[in-house]
Amino acid sequence: MTFQEEGQIQIHTENIFPIIKKAVYSDHEIFLRELISNGVDAINKRRMVSIAGDCEEGNEGKIDIKINREEKTLTISDNGIGMNADEIKKYINQVAFSSAEEFLKKYKQDNDSFIGHFGLGFYSSFMVAKNVEIITKSAKRDSICFKWSCDGSPNFTIKESKRDNAGTDVILYLLEEELEYLEPSRIRTLITKYCDFMPLDISLEGEVINKKNPEWRKSPRELSDNDYIELYKYLYPFQGDPLLWIHLNTDYPYNLQGILYFPKTSGRADWEQGQIKLYCNQVFVSDSIKEVVPRYLLPLRGVIDSPDIPLNVSRSALQTDRRVRSIGNFIAKKVSDRLKTLKTEDPNFYAEVWNSLAPFVKIGAMEDEKFADQVEEIILFPTKNIDEQGNNNDLFKSNEDIYTTIDGYKSRIKDESSKKILYFTDEIGQASALKLWTEQGIEVIKADSVIDSQFIPWLEERHEDYSFLRVDSELDESLSQEQSNLTDKDGETSSDSLNLFLKKALDNEKITVKVQALKGEQTPPAMILLPEQIRRINDIGALMEQKIPGLPENHVLLININHPLIQNLMKLKASSIITGSNESSPNEVLAQDLARHIYNLAKLGVGGLNPQEIADFQIKSSDLMGRLLTKME
Repeated sequence: MTFQEEGQIQIHTENIFPIIKKAVYSDHEIFLRELISNGVDAINKRRMVSIAGDCEEGNEGKIDIKINREEKTLTISDNGIGMNADEIKKYINQVAFSSAEEFLKKYKQDNDSFIGHFGLGFYSSFMVAKNVEIITKSAKRDSICFKWSCDGSPNFTIKESKRDNAGTDVILYLLEEELEYLEPSRIRTLITKYCDFMPLDISLEGEVINKKNPEWRKSPRELSDNDYIELYKYLYPFQGDPLLWIHLNTDYPYNLQGILYFPKTSGRADWEQGQIKLYCNQVFVSDSIKEVVPRYLLPLRGVIDSPDIPLNVSRSALQTDRRVRSIGNFIAKKVSDRLKTLKTEDPNFYAEVWNSLAPFVKIGAMEDEKFADQVEEIILFPTKNIDEQGNNNDLFKSNEDIYTTIDGYKSRIKDESSKKILYFTDEIGQASALKLWTEQGIEVIKADSVIDSQFIPWLEERHEDYSFLRVDSELDESLSQEQSNLTDKDGETSSDSLNLFLKKALDNEKITVKVQALKGEQTPPAMILLPEQIRRINDIGALMEQKIPGLPENHVLLININHPLIQNLMKLKASSIITGSNESSPNEVLAQDLARHIYNLAKLGVGGLNPQEIADFQIKSSDLMGRLLTKME
């Protein structure tokens, strides 16, 4: 007697298929991933059940995909455990029933080898097919073949059919608007994207497409450096070689494998989505894993593979919970451990690649206090003016620079009472101030990245006994020499007189004028100093407005009274004689114009003149030189 049965799929709403098509799965193409995953699950089940003696042992597991253009069908076949009629009704007709869950309870196996946990994967086929057939034969002894058919409504039919061997064929009769899946190139691309690293052969028309056996599932002892590099190049073509990598492998308190790479920075980084690929039991899930990896590590590349990361029902998005946060902490700890090991074992290479590592480490330290504690001792800065005879601990040499840690810098401070850590951000713009410090044998670190404008204040909080000062924020007494300041009949010194004259010439209450006798033969006549806290506030404001920081209105004009230009300016002013009814003599006017010119020279040195001011400066410079030459006649 021939078996045949008709009935309705057991669902709790008649609109389940529209929901699956439009809400559960956001991208139609993942139907192939789901059906192949089901096939791999079925093959793994058959292997386990055959070991227990409950079914026939099959050949080596494989997935075959066939295209029939005439029938407009796509068939996905496996040689797995198959189903009998009762199992079809239980596992296919009861939507959202997880067959994997019941199977695991019976055979008490770890669930790592099973991809699906939701029971909805098969129904993704109705996103692209108007009719779906399942031809399946159980691997249990003396089983017969059955055919299940459904047209996308809750109605189905089951009847006897024919299949030589145990396994399952899923036949999709494609919708007219989904005929792109009859193109071999399209199917090949999807296999490579989603199923490239599945543990068994996946064939399209007899040709094996996938790579299998991913490196992250192997022990690091099995892999050479070239193996890691070749995987990187395969995952990220035309990106060159990675800087270094981290092999992840843990089975407690969650199961996770992976390989993360530090790329060579190109000036661009994705700090929002990232490029790390997430896999679940070697099935590609997503390349946006911002819920798992801390934001500061998102620009890393590579693979994370874990069955324990909670996904939503379609396996297309992550669900954040305590376990996910724990995994993120684990990854951050592994990254910091790898960098600390590299700094210890290969310090010169660490210094060579530090500029590429720095953004990850600095941003991570500022965003994550736990990570900060792990990496603070490995943060480097280029340093200038090292005392070759002094304490050279914590120095790291690259081809271009010498680097130090903050603790290393502190250990080399000659004056124990000094609690200053000096830095510069622009070697050209701050050249005059930088030279003043270095000529006195004082070490200065370079902090010239965009991140450093926020990172330096953060460091200062962690080294609360020290102040971080940019070289042009202030000059201390060690950079000045004593000067003989004779007083005039009114009790004013030459410095006092010069100060008053400049304030009058500049006529700007926001400019603080200071007069010092600076050491050094090539010190400038004048410098702009930017008090540290005022400049930081200015920089933060510019950053929030996404513009380049300008010269703060409140700043210090430092006049070097030792410079010949300043001394001649004082002589010119002293020679001023008022004639007639004019309030100022020609020499007085010329001296004031020279004073303003010296101020603009100082502004020009720090980029403090806007384009219009630079144009005006050029015109006035020509006029001023002409007047000075006339005076020499």
